[in-house]
Amino acid sequence: MHSDYITRVSFEIMKTRFLEVLTGLNFPEEKAATCAAIFANNSLDGVYSHGVNRFPRFVEYIKKGYIKPDLEAKCQAQVGAIEQWDGQLAPGPSNAVQATERAMKLAQTNGIGLVALANTNHWMRGGTYGWQAARKGFAFMGWTNTIANLPAWGARECKLGNNPLVLALPYQSEAIVLDMAMSQFSYGKMEDSRQLNDELPFPGGFNRQNQLSTNPKEILESRRPLPIGYWKGAGLSLLLDLMATMLSAGLSTSALTKQNKDEYGVSQIFIAIDLKQLPNFPAMEQMLQTVLDDFLSAEQVMPQGSLRYPGQRVIQTREENRRLGIPVYADIWQQILAL
Repeated sequence: MHSDYITRVSFEIMKTRFLEVLTGLNFPEEKAATCAAIFANNSLDGVYSHGVNRFPRFVEYIKKGYIKPDLEAKCQAQVGAIEQWDGQLAPGPSNAVQATERAMKLAQTNGIGLVALANTNHWMRGGTYGWQAARKGFAFMGWTNTIANLPAWGARECKLGNNPLVLALPYQSEAIVLDMAMSQFSYGKMEDSRQLNDELPFPGGFNRQNQLSTNPKEILESRRPLPIGYWKGAGLSLLLDLMATMLSAGLSTSALTKQNKDEYGVSQIFIAIDLKQLPNFPAMEQMLQTVLDDFLSAEQVMPQGSLRYPGQRVIQTREENRRLGIPVYADIWQQILAL
């Protein structure tokens, strides 16, 4: 973020403000605290697009009735280590925390646990739940579908979802967490770059002239972001949607899009693996460190390059924002203060 556009807000002040707003919207106390902490922690970790920047829209969706603060997700069916849950349109972040905890509980009994959650809301940063599980010693895999906001390779019209995928492993006192959308750059990243008049470092989609572009404004106007890996990312997006839909008995990207232009009622998957039950568990930490040391030893193209493992920058950003305060667009913070 550029300093001309931002103010710095302490983590505690931000979390307290989120809690005040949600309590005023008749959230139960515990659920308000959970959601406020998730929005604040996402911001602390530098994921502003799914933290402070997203909070006003979260409030808007509550007021529109898409998010039901007083309802709770509930289990509908169980088959071995797999459970199907109905999110009942309760808040996406608190539903996701609950689903992750349940997947870990199932894994403690079965070695692996899978919770398929239908009829829920946006979980904000998917990596939140990877950190949640990995910090407790579990491997984690999860994903969500979305409304149609990504064109298949070779198509002009959006029929796929951005369908974020999360993979996480415990590492020392923290975690290695991959949190990736199916587009080269997320909509949040492109919106931030547009507001700052920044170009993307690599082509992120097509403009209206069907040309690859690094201009976020052009890509947002055309609604044609670039799938990661071109046709491979498009295929992965489709399969994630199909698996989430079938396993949860919930809505697909196609059904979500036909339901409303706004996104709610999505389908999500949460998988936890209890690593401690595996016979090679005692050797895992050393093996992981050996792989990371080799990975980070690669010669970089530039001396000050960006070689890092997934989640490494998050830890650095978290420390900086805790020390200096979380950077927030001044107009967004004023909007939140006025809620």
